[in-house]
Amino acid sequence: MERHTQSVTDHYRRDGLAEIIREALAKDGKDLDNLTIDDLAPVDEFHTRGREATVELAEFAGIEPGMRVVDVGSGLGGPARYLAQTYGCTVAGVDLSEEFCRTATMLAEMTGLADKVSFQHASALDMPFEDASFDLAWTVQIQMNIADKARFYGEIFRVLEPGGRFVFQDILQGPGGPIRVPTPWASEPGMNFLYSPAKLSDLLTDVGFEQIEWRDRTDAHREWYDHQPEATGKPMPKLSIHLVLGPEAGEKRRNTRQNLLEDRIAYVQAILCKPD
Repeated sequence: MERHTQSVTDHYRRDGLAEIIREALAKDGKDLDNLTIDDLAPVDEFHTRGREATVELAEFAGIEPGMRVVDVGSGLGGPARYLAQTYGCTVAGVDLSEEFCRTATMLAEMTGLADKVSFQHASALDMPFEDASFDLAWTVQIQMNIADKARFYGEIFRVLEPGGRFVFQDILQGPGGPIRVPTPWASEPGMNFLYSPAKLSDLLTDVGFEQIEWRDRTDAHREWYDHQPEATGKPMPKLSIHLVLGPEAGEKRRNTRQNLLEDRIAYVQAILCKPD
């Protein structure tokens, strides 16, 4: 387990990421003294369809003002800041990458949201929260690296209060066979732990969740990729997710699109509930 955790940490490591993003924001003409969450959206939404998916998932989840939210695998904190500013939620993020947490904290301070969002360097398999601490658990494309999914979802179940909701968007195994690597989440096949939609649904039930709604969003993600540089041949913007993905950004994104086109992956959004 420790060896696998280290390989995942190494995969996502981007030394000096906070400074890289700060410099890119300045070069893009952003006012660093009056930074907004919209200024950050091109770079801090570390998942497919970016801010578009965050807005869609929040509406799907029925977010209510003032909710206590845990963002598991919070990355650079884009969704956490969106939920805090748009809905007035208090959001606690956890991520395995110390550099991501440091960068997310910096960006929260720069956008004036440090009183509403916080980020802790911790494992999703052992979160530093008491039982029943949150009204809503939120994950966006995090479980692909996690082998022990029962423990992962069990931790989410544990920190939710009875009646609390769990909402996610995730990448699952499609019928087209093993994925092409590298991808944004896996440098090699041994880092990839995708379940089929049916297998994941069964596991979540075994953990104790009640399913409210489950929907396939693969077609929407295919359509989105049709307009991205990987499909159009246009250059990546200077301020974009490639700053996070590193030197192999182009290959990782091309492989993700190809995995989609060949039905090797699927995208699902779901809402579940911890029974009262």
